Amino acid sequence: MKFSEAPVSCPMDGLLRVISGPWTTYILWRLATHEIVRFGELKRLVSGISSRVLTERLRKLEDAGLVHRDYKPTIPPEVSYSLTERGLEMRDVLNQLNWLSQKWQLSNNCMPLEREGQAGTIRSPLADAEPGSENEDTSGAR
Repeated sequence: MKFSEAPVSCPMDGLLRVISGPWTTYILWRLATHEIVRFGELKRLVSGISSRVLTERLRKLEDAGLVHRDYKPTIPPEVSYSLTERGLEMRDVLNQLNWLSQKWQLSNNCMPLEREGQAGTIRSPLADAEPGSENEDTSGAR
């Protein structure tokens, strides 16, 4: 996987260089929540992005081995995108970022975060590790 031309100090730095550009993480999130997406549909899902920028970001993600591009030479041509196996490895991280962003948005809007099972609920992807969960380590040992 080719992350960057510039030397990186650690693997995390290389990964963050790939996913930290404008729109990039949001594109990955949309691909993670939709298995195979045609270009036009992806452009609608990522509202506000231009075709040029979407194309650039998808090429960057394809070069990094995170996105697969499928081209069918039909009339009109059919181009669809999906996450590669490596891209799918990011699904849990993207779900956690989504949960955290919704939690912060509710916090910033002074709306109470409701309990699971009620309308407007945001379920934490880490619910099993949260305080009070049955999987929580209460032994005090570290």
